[in-house]
Amino acid sequence: MGPLMGQFRLDGKTALVTGGSKGLGLAMARILGEAGASVVICSRNAAELEKALGQIEVGGTARKGFVVADLGKRTEAERLAEVVQREYGTVDILVNNAGTNKPQPIDAIDDAVWDAVMELNLNSVMALSRALCKGMKARGWGRIVHISSIMGLLSKEKRNVYSATKSALLGLCRAMALDLGPHGVTVNCLSPGPFLTDLPMYVLSDAEKQAFSDHTALGRWGQTEELAGPLLLLASEAGRYITGANLVVDGGYIIR
Repeated sequence: MGPLMGQFRLDGKTALVTGGSKGLGLAMARILGEAGASVVICSRNAAELEKALGQIEVGGTARKGFVVADLGKRTEAERLAEVVQREYGTVDILVNNAGTNKPQPIDAIDDAVWDAVMELNLNSVMALSRALCKGMKARGWGRIVHISSIMGLLSKEKRNVYSATKSALLGLCRAMALDLGPHGVTVNCLSPGPFLTDLPMYVLSDAEKQAFSDHTALGRWGQTEELAGPLLLLASEAGRYITGANLVVDGGYIIR
C-alpha cells in the first residue's frame, strides 16, 4: 500500500459509533474496523449489540466491544464517555449516529415526543462531544463526525423536529470545528440521503419510498456500505484539512 492510500488507515485509533447496532451505524462501524481501528458500538439493546459485534471484523491488536446506553438521557451520554475511556483508554474518532424520527405535523406536535427526539438527536451529541473532545485536545488529534441528513437541508411534511435537529447539527459542527481546530481535531457532518435502513422502512409508505428513489439522480436508494467511503475520508488522515464541512451523500437527491 502506497503512502497515499495509507492515509485512510486507522491503525492504533479507537472509534466510538453511537447507534451502531444496525443500519448506517453498523455499516460505518464495520468499515472503521476494516481500516484498522478498534471499534466500540452502543445502543439501548444488548442483544442487538451482541449480534452486530459479530459482524464487525478487526485485525491485529485492535479490539471491539459494545456498551449499552440510552442516549435519550443526558446522564447516559456522560456515563458512556466514562466507560469507553476507562476500558479503551482513548476515543480518537467519534461518530454521532444515534437518532430517531417521529413525524408529526406542526399543529399536532406532542411536547414529550419533541423533547425526546431533541434529546437523542441533538442534546446527546453535544454531551458526548463535550465529554470526549477533552481527550482529543490533550492528544492533539481527533475526528468527530455528526450524522446529519438531507432533511437538515430541505424537508417534507411532518418532519418538524427531525429537520430541526438535523439542521442544528450543521451549526453545532461549524462552531465545534472553530473551537477544536487549533488542537488538531476536525469536526464534520455527513448528510445521508435515501438509505433504506430500518428507520425509513418504518416511517415511509411504499409510495413515499418510490418517490424518494425517483427523485435521486441515480434513480435508486443508497446501500449502507456506500456511506463507508465518505466516512473514512472524514475519520482519517486523508481528510485532515476538511473541517466544519457537510458532506452530502444522497445519490443526487438535493440537486433535483
